[in-house]
Amino acid sequence: MDDLGASSRATTTSALSSSSSILSNFPLFSAFIAFTIAQSIKFFTSWYKEKRWDLKRLVGSGGMPSSHSATVTALAAAVGFQDGFGGSLFATALTLACVVMHDAFGVRLHAGRQAEVLNQIVYELPAEHPLAESRPLRELLGHTPTQVIVGALLGIVTAAIGHLIVRSVS
Repeated sequence: MDDLGASSRATTTSALSSSSSILSNFPLFSAFIAFTIAQSIKFFTSWYKEKRWDLKRLVGSGGMPSSHSATVTALAAAVGFQDGFGGSLFATALTLACVVMHDAFGVRLHAGRQAEVLNQIVYELPAEHPLAESRPLRELLGHTPTQVIVGALLGIVTAAIGHLIVRSVS
């Protein structure tokens, strides 16, 4: 019974220490900060352009810069800074970043353009057509290559600054 109790306490202690380590997880924190900065930039630039607050820009996809790109490149760069750029963990994170960024300016960009064309077709349908009253499709899904590159640069800079802060504190 004593061994079981000690084992249970060790498991609980291990679980508590691992749950608190998420707060000090540099790659995760870098990705979150990069995402937050990118979405904030979109929120404020949409206010600047349209002179109105659009809360959907805080969480929505599309626009400048790509928050998807910022997030995955910050993650990959932070993994590289923390664990080294020659390891398999960095290779995995970098591959994930490349897939996400390719999807952002490839598949999702073209899906958004197709939604734009379909919305125009539905808009021009006669009122009696069954699809005339259908809800418009979301058009702002993907990113231009420039938006993806700027997002990627934002992610790298975020991770690099975070790395410098972590090094100076340690």
